[in-house]
Amino acid sequence: MKLDSDPISISGTSQIESQLELEEIVVQDHSTKEDSILVVFGTTFLTIFLAEMGDKTQLSTLLMSAESHTPWVVFMGSGAALITTSLLSVLLGGWMASKFSPKTVEKSAGLMLLLISVMLVWDVIKG
Repeated sequence: MKLDSDPISISGTSQIESQLELEEIVVQDHSTKEDSILVVFGTTFLTIFLAEMGDKTQLSTLLMSAESHTPWVVFMGSGAALITTSLLSVLLGGWMASKFSPKTVEKSAGLMLLLISVMLVWDVIKG
C-alpha cells in the first residue's frame, strides 16, 4: 500500500470524508453551545441591568458614593454585595431546579410576585 493512497472506503465514503463530516458535526455542536451561552448571558445581563436601574440599591449606592467621597471603594463594596446576592440566587435556583418541576417553580415565583404586589398596593392605599 502506498502512503499517498486513499484509505479504505467504508460504505462508499473514504475515512477522510467520514472524519471531515464528524469534525463538521462537532464544530456545529460547539458553535450552537457558544450561541446558547451568549444568549443566556445577554438575556440575563439585560434583564438584571434594566431591573436594577433606578431601584433603591442604586440610589443608596449613589448617596454613599457622594457622602464618602470614595466612589471606587463604594463601587467595590456594592459590586461584591451584588455578586454575593446573585451567587445565592443562582445556588438556590439550581437547588430548586433539581427538586421541583419548572412549572412548580414558575407558579411559585408568580404567586410570590403577586403577593408582593398586593402588599405594595395595600401600603399605598393604607398610607
